[in-house]
Order: sequence, then structure tokens, then C-alpha cells
Amino acid sequence: MRDVDEKLRRLRDILEEMGGVLIALSGGVDSSLLADVAAEVLGERALAVTARGPLFPEREVRQAMEIAEHAGIRHLVIGACQLENDLVRSNPRDRCYHCKRHLFQHLTDIAHVEGLPWIAHGEQVDDAGAHRPGARAAEEMGVRAPLAEAGLTKDDVRELSRRRGLPTWDDPPMACLATRIPYGEELTEQRLARIEAAEEALRGHGFRALRVRDHREVARIELPAAEIARIVDEPLRSQIVEELRELGYTYVTVDLAGLRSGSMDEPAEDR
Repeated sequence: MRDVDEKLRRLRDILEEMGGVLIALSGGVDSSLLADVAAEVLGERALAVTARGPLFPEREVRQAMEIAEHAGIRHLVIGACQLENDLVRSNPRDRCYHCKRHLFQHLTDIAHVEGLPWIAHGEQVDDAGAHRPGARAAEEMGVRAPLAEAGLTKDDVRELSRRRGLPTWDDPPMACLATRIPYGEELTEQRLARIEAAEEALRGHGFRALRVRDHREVARIELPAAEIARIVDEPLRSQIVEELRELGYTYVTVDLAGLRSGSMDEPAEDR
């Protein structure tokens, strides 16, 4: 616990030294903690900005609004249609890089108007080993990662979030809807909306950690291994098949390998 407390002190010192910051608030575990501490340290010199657009589930935008209210931080929700960028819409393997550059440019413009010297996002230490082209965009554009700078891991972030009463403390990891579509296949608003609706249908049945990977006519559902038995049991199995077919899927499958981050990054033979 002393180690976590020391990291929190370090985070406060980093934010105080920054003097003012615009935080990209997704509503996830990491950026929520960053916004909460920044509001405490910097007051009106902290601003949270959340992007609303076809890549982001609306429920996450609502959650970001709730976090901002809890933290008492100034908050803007901006329209951000990254699909206007051909390099995002075409969905190459480095899509996240182009998407984040597009978004960070918007945030840079807002920070300039607001007179804030820094932009920050919620990357923490454990993110360094993952496939995250967006982190390269952040580095190139001078977007800081105060949680990582303070040495905070994902477990540290969850522990501090729990202590501070943040409702996100035990939330499953989030990722934009584009991660559900295989690389090289065009991202469209219709396809992204269908994925969002399918995942909301599953949440309506009590599933929290999940992904619906969209393979055009096939919905490939990823759940924690312990949840697979429940989803294939009747009558739930038939209900979910019917609901997802109504959304336009011909086949509804459950991935026996279970839920894992970045499954679209796996070699095809391992998927």
C-alpha cells in the first residue's frame, strides 16, 4: 500500500508541475482516475474532453459524463468523426495511429484556445507491452501519460480508483468499436452501430466483459471462459441468436478461446 501511496504522490507532483492539462477522458478506468486526480490538483486548470462519434459506444460517453461530474472537472463532449479520414476508414493495421493523431489534433486546438500547456491520456505502465500504435501518435504529438510517468500499473489504478469511490474501478477494459472489425475491411457507421447494438444486447443479459467481433455475416462473441457455459444454455442461447440475427447477422458464434484483448492482432492461424 505504501508503494501505491508513493505513486499517487508522484502523480500529484507531476500534475502540479504541468500547471494545466487537457485530459482525453474516454470513461475507462485509467483516464477516469487521471481526471479525478487532476481535478483535485489543478482545479479549473484541468479540462476533460470526451469524443463522441461512430467509433465510441454511447454508453462510454455517458460514463465519461458521470465521471466528470463525480470528479468535479470541467468537461467538454466533442463530435469526432474519424471516419472522415481515409487512413482510418480503410482500417489498416496502424489504424489506431492515424485515429489518435486525428483526435489529438482536435485536442491540441482546444488546449490552445483554453491556454492549457499540456494534453494527457490515460496510458499506464502495463500498456507498454501491448500493440498500441496510438501510443506512437501520442509520443510524436507531445501528449503525456502522467499515470505511466508516476509508475502506476493497471492494478494500482484500480486500487486507487476503488479508494476514491470511482464507479469504474472494477470495469472491464474498454476499446473502440473499430477493434471488432478485421484489419483491411472498411469501417462504416452502419457496421459499427450494429456491433454496438449487439454488445448492448449481451449486456442486457448480464454479461459485462465481452466483445462481438464482426466478420460480416458472422458475429463472433468473446466472453471470459467462465461465462461460456451460461451463454450456450437454453433459453438464453436461442434468445441471443434471435436478437443478433435481427441486427443482420446470419451466423452467431461463441469463440471457445474466450475473451482476450487484441484478438484481431493475432495471426490468422491462431485466431
